[in-house]
Amino acid sequence: MAAGGFSSKRLARLRELLERHVDSGFVPGVVAVLARHGDVRVEAAGNLAFEGAGSATPMAGDTICRMGSMTKPIVAACAMTLVEDLTLRLDDPVDDLLPELADMTVLADPDGPLDDAVAARRPITLRDLLTFTLGTGMVLAEPGTVPISDALNALGRSAPDEWMHRLGALPLVHQPGERWMYDTAADVTGVLIARATGMSFGDALRERICDPLGMKDTGFSVGGESLGRLATAYERDNAATGEPVVEDAPDGRWSRRPAFESGGSGLVSTAHDYLAFASALLAGGIHQGERVLSRPSVLLMTSDHLTPAQKAVSGFWPGYFDAMGWGFGMSVRTRRTHLGPSVGSYGWPGFYGTAWYNDPAEDMATILIMQRAHAGDQRLPRSQDFWTAVYQAIDD
Repeated sequence: MAAGGFSSKRLARLRELLERHVDSGFVPGVVAVLARHGDVRVEAAGNLAFEGAGSATPMAGDTICRMGSMTKPIVAACAMTLVEDLTLRLDDPVDDLLPELADMTVLADPDGPLDDAVAARRPITLRDLLTFTLGTGMVLAEPGTVPISDALNALGRSAPDEWMHRLGALPLVHQPGERWMYDTAADVTGVLIARATGMSFGDALRERICDPLGMKDTGFSVGGESLGRLATAYERDNAATGEPVVEDAPDGRWSRRPAFESGGSGLVSTAHDYLAFASALLAGGIHQGERVLSRPSVLLMTSDHLTPAQKAVSGFWPGYFDAMGWGFGMSVRTRRTHLGPSVGSYGWPGFYGTAWYNDPAEDMATILIMQRAHAGDQRLPRSQDFWTAVYQAIDD
């Protein structure tokens, strides 16, 4: 048995899986981090890019990558620091700091015209934002078929005040607290944090989460010499040639500070940085002997807050919440269905194939880092194989 309760022989299966991802041409490089009982294992294969400067730079724990929706849990943790210092309360209306969301209307029919709306039954609260139940969010529909979907997609990512003004001018899709809707709540939470602290969202995140945890490579942009550690992100392969298509290069979107610092998907980070965040939550809010969050806050963040009624009508497909719930900015496992995270595990994946879950029952944090667009769906065979390889290696 290896240190940390892993089988050295079985860990080789994980490395072989990562190498297959690279050898198949799916990604140029990939990193996995397993931390259990204080033992940290880093497995890396391949390079930062298929060709160009990054093709000679191996993937490593300090490779900078776009985290996509793995931004959301960090944003929730930052919001909880404001609850703890009594700046915000979970069940107070957010109207004073987000007046754009005061006196909202709600669509009479979620698929119907935007001008057919009724009054919201109650104000939106911080709890609604953190549990993604504010009443609006991602609506999956073909363009031109559902008016609110087209309107939400047209919001773009303008400056925060302008974005909030445009969002507030739209009706909610559902009544506040009625059901879970993805994504938009995290962006709204970022604006709320900025206004509550009187500084930019990025600066607030740096002061309250990143600096205390030593997350020096985590932010909304990459500059200077650090650009050499930013991996290239790839899209689906070209249909005609089968060649990988660059979705974002190191000198692309993340090489400059954005006008909108997105709480839903905007952060870059490294496996090492994200492990600091994951480990702090696993330790009940403590990092290297210093408390960043209270243990009760961590328990609150990582508990399932969705009611059976909310689960029955929410999600991206029928049965979406059959084996999971939602905490603050992340999922919570409620039923074990595969060789993977235990009941009570929490975490979330990202658009570019990144994924993180903490498993308190196993005292384990696991992080996967790659840069392939549309690869974050945990139902994909590659994702299922990864979690199988991780959990079959446990040997105690």
